[in-house]
This record gives sequence, C-alpha cells and structure tokens, in this order.
Amino acid sequence: MITAAAGSPKPSSRTVTPTVETVLAFVNTRADGSGRRELFGDGDSFAAWLAERDEFGGETVVTDADAAVARELRDALVTVLLAHSGDEESLGEPLLRAERHLRRVGSLYPLATVVTAGGVELASPQAGVPRVFGTVLAAVTTFAQSGDWGRIKACRNPPCHFGFFDRTRNGGGLYCSTGCGSQVSMRKHRQRQRHGSGAPSEA
Repeated sequence: MITAAAGSPKPSSRTVTPTVETVLAFVNTRADGSGRRELFGDGDSFAAWLAERDEFGGETVVTDADAAVARELRDALVTVLLAHSGDEESLGEPLLRAERHLRRVGSLYPLATVVTAGGVELASPQAGVPRVFGTVLAAVTTFAQSGDWGRIKACRNPPCHFGFFDRTRNGGGLYCSTGCGSQVSMRKHRQRQRHGSGAPSEA
C-alpha cells in the first residue's frame, strides 16, 4: 500500500522515497550478463523474492506463468527507464510497445483510492500475485505524481541497465555508477582509435 500523508512536505527531488525503492526493487531483478542472476526465472524464484519483500505482502503462492507476467511487466518498465536515460535503442517502437503493455497491465490490475483523515493511499484491492503487480503500479503512480518520474532511470551502459534514482542536481545522470560511465567512455575511446579519429564523442 502506497501512502501520501496529508500535510506531509514534498520530498526533495533528490530524496529516495519508499515508492522509488519499491519500483527499483522490482526492476532490478533481471540478469545482466555480468553476475546478476534472473530473480523471476520461474515460480519458485519469484516466490523466494516475494518472501523477502514486505511491501508486496511477503510470501505468496506463484506459478511459472506468474513469473512470466512479472518479467513482462518488469521489462516494459526497464524500457521506460532507459528512455528516461535517453537510450536510443529503447526509443521509438520499443518504447511504444512498452507503453502499450503498461496500459494493458493497468487495466488488468486497477488501483483503489483509500481516503482517511491521515492521508490518501493507493492500494491494490486484489490479493495474491495480482496484488503484487498492483503494488508496483501504485508505487509508479504515486511517485510520478510528484513530478520527478524522469529521475528513475536505467543505466545506459549495456548490458547493465540497472535501475537507479538520479540524484544529480540537474537530473542529467545517465549511469548507475561512475564505473559504468567509465566503461562507456573507454569503449567510445577505443572505437575512435579503431576508426583513426581523435574527435570526441558524447557518452
């Protein structure tokens, strides 16, 4: 359940809120080819991941089909976060497909608004795995309404694409770490050397 308390101050544009943590926890479950393993590979691995996450209701019975749905939702979100980083391969048709998929997911897992004297909450009225997907959508919706949705990004360094919150003052961060930024710069430097050009290229 994602809460926006009445009268609470708006967080700084560089504050990692619980909603951001929820989104990043979900998107950072994919294998990246350099050590991170796939956490939604099948029903058992998805269930094990859920058992460690209180915000998703803890331990839940899931199937391999549920894990496949989770992967599709996650990958669509990663494409959107890559677009936030200006990743050219994620723009155009890949982004349109991701946005269409997210619209379908939003219709399958609708949210309920819960109003109390203490604040307003977005929550999934469903149970089990549908509640998990609804919780992700509630986190996305709540944070996006802050106006800083574009600060949740995916690293532009392939194959990393790790989700991160851009804390830079101008919101211009492209990489999850200085290490990834250095790797991209080094690859571009080597490409220029191979092509016999010393002209600088934007990372």
